[in-house]
Amino acid sequence: MARKVFFSFHYARDAWRVGQVRNCGVITNLEKSPFYDKAEWESIKRNGDTAIKNWIDRQLQGTSVTVVLIGEQTASRRWVKYEIQKSIELGKGLIGVHISGIKDQHGNTGNLGANPLPAGYPVYKWNASNGAANLGKWIEDAAVKAGR
Repeated sequence: MARKVFFSFHYARDAWRVGQVRNCGVITNLEKSPFYDKAEWESIKRNGDTAIKNWIDRQLQGTSVTVVLIGEQTASRRWVKYEIQKSIELGKGLIGVHISGIKDQHGNTGNLGANPLPAGYPVYKWNASNGAANLGKWIEDAAVKAGR
């Protein structure tokens, strides 16, 4: 059975790195939400905070796991914090994956960002923990732990 997974990340800063995760091939059997484009996100933002919360809430429906893709500034992002909070409230599996070691479109890596997850949730490093090979397992482990 394919898992429906919600990906939380700092769009403006990390979209390129997130694209590398999305295209790695290991998550092809997952239903991924949300991998939106910039135009869609800008349209949602223009409608205000309530529209953003409603959109996030809709995206979380039916998901079993939230994967927070952690870049250099992710922990400070308001909507990432909301996505984490809602995921916990809804009993979703939750993991963090540091992506600052993935090269951006200019070939640069970033500094390791702070972990935005509460204590007790697993956090991995994409490069050091071979995320391309292990992300599916991490997601499955989180789903099972959450009883999903």
